[in-house]
Amino acid sequence: MVRGLLSKLVCRSLSVGGKSQQQQIRRLNIHEYQGAELMSKHGINVPKGVAVSSVEEVRKAISDVFPKENELVVKSQILAGGRGLGTFKSGLKGGVHIVKTNEAEDIAGKMLGQVLVTKQTGAQGKTVSKVYLCEKMSLVNEMYFAITLDRTTAGPLIIACSKGGTSIEDLAEKFPDMIIKVPIDVFKGITDEDAAKVVDGLAPKVADKAASMEQVKKLYELFCKSDCTMLEINPIAETSDNKLVAADAKLNFDDNAAFRQKEIFALRDTTQEDPREVAAAKADLNYIGLDGEIGCMVNGAGLAMSTMDIIKLHGGTPANFLDVGGSASEHQVVEAFKILTSDDKVKAILVNIFGGIMKCDVIASGIVNAAKEVSLKVPVIVRLEGTNVDQGKRILKESGMTLITAEDLDDAAEKAVKAAAS
Repeated sequence: MVRGLLSKLVCRSLSVGGKSQQQQIRRLNIHEYQGAELMSKHGINVPKGVAVSSVEEVRKAISDVFPKENELVVKSQILAGGRGLGTFKSGLKGGVHIVKTNEAEDIAGKMLGQVLVTKQTGAQGKTVSKVYLCEKMSLVNEMYFAITLDRTTAGPLIIACSKGGTSIEDLAEKFPDMIIKVPIDVFKGITDEDAAKVVDGLAPKVADKAASMEQVKKLYELFCKSDCTMLEINPIAETSDNKLVAADAKLNFDDNAAFRQKEIFALRDTTQEDPREVAAAKADLNYIGLDGEIGCMVNGAGLAMSTMDIIKLHGGTPANFLDVGGSASEHQVVEAFKILTSDDKVKAILVNIFGGIMKCDVIASGIVNAAKEVSLKVPVIVRLEGTNVDQGKRILKESGMTLITAEDLDDAAEKAVKAAAS
C-alpha cells in the first residue's frame, strides 16, 4: 500500500544509462497485523483482530475471539500492497474478503499457502503464510493519513486527505488541494496547532475533534519512538460509534535503528523478502536486485553506478547493484559470488575493483575460492586496478581459472556485454 505520493517522498531511484530504476531501500517492513498490534500498544484505535496460520487456528480464533460476530474480514498477509485487487495463482480473486463468520474457515483455507499476485509483487507473487481475521466495523467515512520524512523541511511530514480507501496518487493528481501537508518541527514535536491542522485536513464528520487530535498525536509519537521512516493509514476511518480508527496500515522502520528497536526488528519476516538481499545483508554487502543479465561486483557505490551506466552504454543491462565496500574480506567476496550466481538471469559476471583500501589480492583470492565453492557456469570478466594489483593478477593467473581480463572499465563493459550475448 505504498502509494505513489509517498513513493516520491521516501523512495530513491537508480539511474542506469539514463533509465531510472526503482531502488529497494533497505528498511524494515512488517505485516499489517504486526503494525496493528504495535499501534494498539501506543493507544491507537485499531479493529479487533487475530493472525492465524492454519485452518485449525481459524476455527479456534472464531470460537475464542469472535464468538458473537456475524461477519469477519479475512485479510491475506504479504509484504506488498494491492492485496484486495490481487489474484491468487490458484484462481481465487482478491486477497481481502468480507464473509459470513461460518465461511471464514473456508476462505482462509483457500488463501493459506497460496501465492498472491498484486501490482506490487510482480508476476511471481508472494506466498500467504498468515491471514488476519478482523471484526467487520461499521465505517461511516474513510480518510487518508500518513507520516513520512521530508527532505525539504528536514523533518517529519504529516499528510492528510478527507478522502481515503482509494488511490491517493490519483487524488493528488486530480484534486491537489485535497492533500494537506503539515511539517512537524522535530525539536518541538507535534503541537496542538499541528494536530488541529491535520484533523481539519481529514475533515471527520462524526468523530470528536479533541479525541481525533489525541489520536494524531499518538500516531506521531509512535512514528518517532519506533524510528519509523513511514507510517501510512489508508483508510483512517470513522466508525458508527464516532471513533477514529486505523482500519489498515503500513509501517516501515529505519534499518539503522535496529540496534535500539530490537523488539520491532524481531518481527522481520525474511520469507517475504528477496533471498538474495537477505543473504547480502547477513554478509554486510550492499545488494539491490535488478532485471538485467550482467551481474556486477564492484567496490564503492560511485564506481558501481558508473559500471552499471557503462554496461548500459554498451548495450547490456546490469542484473544488480553490488557494492562490496572498501574493506571487504575474502569471505564476503565468496558470499557475493554465491548471490550473483543464484540469479538465473545472470549470463556473465563483471568484477570491477579499484583498490584503495580494498586490496586487489583479497578480491582475487575471493574469486578463486568462490569458483571452488560455486559452480561458475557463466563467463567472469575481471578488471583490477590499484593496491596490490600485480599480486591479484598473479593469483588469478595461477588459479587455472578461465577468466576474461580487461585493461579498463570501457574494455570490461564491452567484453561483459559480448560474453553475456554469446
